[in-house]
Amino acid sequence: MPVIQHTVVDSPYDPLTLVAVDGVLSRLHMTGQRHRPPEETFGEPDPRPFGEAVRQLDAYFAGELTEFDLPLNLVGTPFQLRVWEQLLRIPYGETRTYGELAGELGNPGASRAVGLANGKNPVGIIVPCHRVIGAGGGLTGYGGGLDRKQRLLAFESGAAEPDALF
Repeated sequence: MPVIQHTVVDSPYDPLTLVAVDGVLSRLHMTGQRHRPPEETFGEPDPRPFGEAVRQLDAYFAGELTEFDLPLNLVGTPFQLRVWEQLLRIPYGETRTYGELAGELGNPGASRAVGLANGKNPVGIIVPCHRVIGAGGGLTGYGGGLDRKQRLLAFESGAAEPDALF
């Protein structure tokens, strides 16, 4: 039986709930997030597995970290896992369209499927699904809400100082 633990940490984007399975980060949930599972699936409260994740999130929000380096236990379909792997390749401060990601996956017609997989990303912010935008450059869909997506993108582009966003 896997050991599931969670902790809640403060962030400029409201509290974040981190969930680990057997000590490895598996999910990051925002308040009011779409596809947020019931809290009874978060396991026992225990901050011990999350020290490095919290340190890196703090550094990210302070503008000192542009790429996370954490082991992740991502659970999804093979296609979802491929999409999430592509998300990790989008550099800090840059964006890609759903169509561009579909093309990078070798299936240019799969932009809708990429969007659905993007929306099911279990570890937002760290797996940067907020960096995916619509074909015309507009903000479309974000499980954490379009306001958070806009604020994250503005933060990463340098258009806003971290303190100004919160």
